[in-house]
Amino acid sequence: MADGAIRERRAVRARRRRWTQAAVLLCVLALLPATWLRLSTDDRVTRGVAAAPEAPVGVVFGAGLWDGEPSPYLAHRLDAAVDLYRAGKVRALLVTGDNSRRDYDEPSAMRTYLTGRGIPASRIVADYAGFDTWDSCTRAARLFGVHRALLVSQDYHVRRAAALCRAAGIDAWGVPVRERRDATWYAGGLRELPGAVKAAYEAALRPDPHFLGPREPGVRRALSEARRDASRVR
Repeated sequence: MADGAIRERRAVRARRRRWTQAAVLLCVLALLPATWLRLSTDDRVTRGVAAAPEAPVGVVFGAGLWDGEPSPYLAHRLDAAVDLYRAGKVRALLVTGDNSRRDYDEPSAMRTYLTGRGIPASRIVADYAGFDTWDSCTRAARLFGVHRALLVSQDYHVRRAAALCRAAGIDAWGVPVRERRDATWYAGGLRELPGAVKAAYEAALRPDPHFLGPREPGVRRALSEARRDASRVR
């Protein structure tokens, strides 16, 4: 009887040990993609607008609408893009977001917000099929011909954006938008854990976006106009 009890206790301890080892392994595997994102983008995330290098294009990622207007987080991204443009860091802005329904149009709302703050409409290019970060990055490269860009997003997301745009072939630098550490910020940070796993898959396999379509000349035209305006000033 005593021997049986001892064997049972040992079996219970062995099962617990196996479960613990499995849990630790799962945690390590879950954190590997996030670790890859941080290590691969450490030298590609600036300290803000003032520290950002110059690039032809600034890419602003959608972050939701409230009653047809940019959400506070999206408005903060757009404000940073305005600062980049006014500081001469970028010459054109590519706004990329979701327009999968007629009653939901992120890029148009972003364009309206920017023009309302003095950015010339001719310098703003809209991507209406930027349904997620990878789609926005690969479409920017493959359809809009973006080769070097500053990426504008919240600090918890900008590393994933930088890694994916680099995987898409863009010489990309992240410009983080700082936010108050509230419930929204922490929720966004938690979403980055599964987002990092998805990003690792996309960076490795480089799938086509949901919609590819023909090449878009908007960025080229915006940059050509910027060059013409610069020559007139000279």
